[in-house]
Amino acid sequence: MEKVSGGVCAAQGFTASGIYCGIRKNKTKSDLALIYSQVRAAAAAVYTQNLVKGAPLLVTKEHISDGFAQSIICNSGNANTCNANGLEIAEQTCTLVADELKITPEDVIVASTGVIGQQMSIAPFRSGIPKLVAGLSTAGGSKAAEAIMTTDTVMKEVAVSFELDGKRCMLGGIAKGSGMIHPNMATMLVFITTDVAISPAMLQYALSIDVQSSFNMVSIDGDTSTNDMVAVLANGMAGNTLIEQAGPALDTFMAALNCVTVDLCKKIAADGEGASKMLQCQVKGAKDATDAKLVAKSIIASSLVKSAMFGADANWGRVLCAIGYSGADVDVSKVDVAFSSSAGKVEVCMKGAGIDFSEDLAKQVLSEKEIDILVSLHDGTSSATAWGCDLTYDYVKINGDYRT
Repeated sequence: MEKVSGGVCAAQGFTASGIYCGIRKNKTKSDLALIYSQVRAAAAAVYTQNLVKGAPLLVTKEHISDGFAQSIICNSGNANTCNANGLEIAEQTCTLVADELKITPEDVIVASTGVIGQQMSIAPFRSGIPKLVAGLSTAGGSKAAEAIMTTDTVMKEVAVSFELDGKRCMLGGIAKGSGMIHPNMATMLVFITTDVAISPAMLQYALSIDVQSSFNMVSIDGDTSTNDMVAVLANGMAGNTLIEQAGPALDTFMAALNCVTVDLCKKIAADGEGASKMLQCQVKGAKDATDAKLVAKSIIASSLVKSAMFGADANWGRVLCAIGYSGADVDVSKVDVAFSSSAGKVEVCMKGAGIDFSEDLAKQVLSEKEIDILVSLHDGTSSATAWGCDLTYDYVKINGDYRT
């Protein structure tokens, strides 16, 4: 397994593009992205469990109910959520894409991100999609990654190369996500492509399993978006034997998928709105995987923990507090806590009680850009990792006038 360039265009048969078409007010930012597979591909997706869902999610779910798709279109600047004509806009968008690509509308995945409840017009799509399709290229992955950004400050893309049946396979992805991130069965917006031959059922299985330990373990601000979606296209052009059941080939594919999703998780966490530090919470010694995940996610989502990390304050009591209300079955008298970064490691709590430690060293450790919160529960053998960021003044500034 090795990382390669290309993002969603690393895999055979995929092209992408991104343009400005007039959805956003800021003309310097792209707002429409397209990913296209040369051949029809197996498709899988997971969606937000928020009861308020963007119209594109409902359309996409219907379109890939047969397990296949050939393209993904996504706009930024308007979430197409809580709009009276939202479903109509999403369906018309798919039809416009299909007409240009000479495919069926049902083979188009559609997604939107941006402000909720804003009226939307089909006009920018009608004028922009021909230009978008004309710009498709194998070098267009970064343009697509840029076009789906909202408050993101950096593009998020990654790809890996690996072998199946002696065939070189590729799997790549792009993501957007900076705020309103506390996923439940999905995340922000993530689009993944691969040239692996895999059945729709196995692709859906792999994705559904993966998000439980990847995207569902990210929290920026405790808000679950209305438009969260992860979609995967697998076009089979690598030529490996079709993966139709569990076994070594599926294990290899899932390892590659997880390599990409975890990398995107870290990029999303590091680019949280207003963030100055990326936090990674590693929990070990839990009774089972569920308890480990509950503890890790509770710590990473704690506003008080996040604030302490912003101030480089080794206030480990807030970590214990978050463990205590996590809902996990934990014996707090066994819990150890430490903080670690490139500046070193400082142990701050053993067996549920404070210990002497150097405040100077702690300050140095917590002043770095990437910080590990290490928790040992001493109750079993299960572990989990969650990702997030610190909570800064800038988060409030960004969201205080996000709409206006």
